[in-house]
Amino acid sequence: MKPAEKNYPVHDKELLAMRYALIKFRVYLLGEQTFAVYTDHASLRTAMKSPHLSQRMARWLSFFAEYNFVVHYKPGKNNILADALSRRPDYDPRRLTRHQDIPDDDDDDCATCVTLGINATVSSPVLPLHTLAKLTRPTRDAITRYDLDGDLLTYVIDTFDTPRVVIPADDDLRARLVHEYHDAPAGGHLGREKTFAALSRDFF
Repeated sequence: MKPAEKNYPVHDKELLAMRYALIKFRVYLLGEQTFAVYTDHASLRTAMKSPHLSQRMARWLSFFAEYNFVVHYKPGKNNILADALSRRPDYDPRRLTRHQDIPDDDDDDCATCVTLGINATVSSPVLPLHTLAKLTRPTRDAITRYDLDGDLLTYVIDTFDTPRVVIPADDDLRARLVHEYHDAPAGGHLGREKTFAALSRDFF
């Protein structure tokens, strides 16, 4: 990605990836019958129909109009093969730190060990209605941004935002996340600002 593209909002980055794929396979797709585009970003299904479009998105929609495709949402957990292509083959996720042993059966990807820690720490039951009624409207509006996805508490900034996993006040868990996004081989040893931006993209 170009430096400017790295600053795009999440949904714009997802559209950028889709645009890149269409350009890459243009010779095969242009003029063909309807084909499917699978994404793990649910809001892409509605983003292209939004009445509030930036100039950049309007240009992209003009480009997308040349193709005859349908967008299908496929959760990341069900899209294992595509996810595997983005993983470094020389990175063993079981070696999170030198002093931490991860069981052999937890070797799906580097997110496994992080998810286990979050699942063990986050426990936020849905608030009962009588409790919600006592809250101020701004507080109630803020609560609607949160959602329980199984055992994970997630947060979204807007309807186009990818849900971010809420991280509790657990220093050990936060240190493990920083390690994954900075020190681990897959992290790339980014600078402070880029590491923070990467963490903020996925966690809240």
